[in-house]
Amino acid sequence: MQKEYRARVSMRNPVHFLALGFGSGLVPFMPGTFGSLAAVPLIYFSANLPVALFITFTLVASVVGIYLCGKTADDMQVHDHGSIVWDEVAGMFISFLFVPITAPTLLIGFLLFRLFDILKPWPIGVVDKRMHGGTGIMLDDIIAGIMTCVCMHLVIHLWPAVLLIF
Repeated sequence: MQKEYRARVSMRNPVHFLALGFGSGLVPFMPGTFGSLAAVPLIYFSANLPVALFITFTLVASVVGIYLCGKTADDMQVHDHGSIVWDEVAGMFISFLFVPITAPTLLIGFLLFRLFDILKPWPIGVVDKRMHGGTGIMLDDIIAGIMTCVCMHLVIHLWPAVLLIF
């Protein structure tokens, strides 16, 4: 992160702390990947939560993320700076809705989510380019999470043997 942007955020500010993925977005290379990785232990430890609570947390993370990411982008004076990674955290949670949390599913889900987030196939790329503010920052990763979730369910139900490879 360039110094002038870094000076505009504080890890002591809870909004910035969350938007920067608990600090994972400050890694100077591949911040989106590190933001996604920051979600993995949270997802793993959420595996035993009742489904309704997992869904509630996912929805709250997604909706509150609009404010967190928008406010932090405004404070940085840069739209969707790479260090803002709460959208990846929320997208990763969406990826695992109704998916059993195991080491293989975490790995496959992480890889699929990163693939969608990096390549930005339709409609992710369209949303990424046309929407702005907190909603724009969050929505492309929400869609990537939905696409990942659909793929995860296809893998689990149509090709379950792939889960035994890992």
